[in-house]
Amino acid sequence: MNSATARLSWLAVVLCAPLLALTPRISYTRSFPGSTPEYFCVNIDRGGVLEYKESPTDDQPLKAQLPNSDTASLFAMAEKLNYFKVPLESGLKVANTGKKTFRYEDGSGTGSEATFNYSLNVTAQQLQEKFEQIAQSERAYIELDRTIRHDHLGINDALAEVESLWLHKQLAAPKQFVPLLTRIMSHESLMHLVRDRAARLKDEFEAPAEPAADSKQK
Repeated sequence: MNSATARLSWLAVVLCAPLLALTPRISYTRSFPGSTPEYFCVNIDRGGVLEYKESPTDDQPLKAQLPNSDTASLFAMAEKLNYFKVPLESGLKVANTGKKTFRYEDGSGTGSEATFNYSLNVTAQQLQEKFEQIAQSERAYIELDRTIRHDHLGINDALAEVESLWLHKQLAAPKQFVPLLTRIMSHESLMHLVRDRAARLKDEFEAPAEPAADSKQK
């Protein structure tokens, strides 16, 4: 990697996570030319505020709110990884699947990061998987919003993707989808099948979370 490319890569990571965050935050950036999308960044602060963008210069990222338990889990993994102060790259000769970067901002302007293509660290793999799932959820939101605006025939397929993520417990911020589902329900020109599916998902996303199993036994 030449010096110019290195500077651009560093800039992309820095632009993803603001330098002077008011609260601790962690971010995951993946850059993989030729993939879709070629770049994305997920940024999450200690309060669970999520930002997703597909360009390092995007100043209007998609925002959502993560559940407290999910936020705590992500930060616990970051802590287990010493807030990315140690190398994570395996060094093995494996296929290039994109440049990934974890970054931590402590809230005072100090940050640390680790960049890798493939890591053998199990915690790093788990954290990467969680961030990838969040990114997939946000792309599902973007696609559903796009179909509502421009492609009514594609709404049912977009809803199917959202429902699949939900059933596999991979939908990061279900309540984020409620306004979109409400719009679908109120759109009388859409098929009843589509409107009914949106209504059912809305009810499921707004339902109170069930207490943990150990809480039920008490």
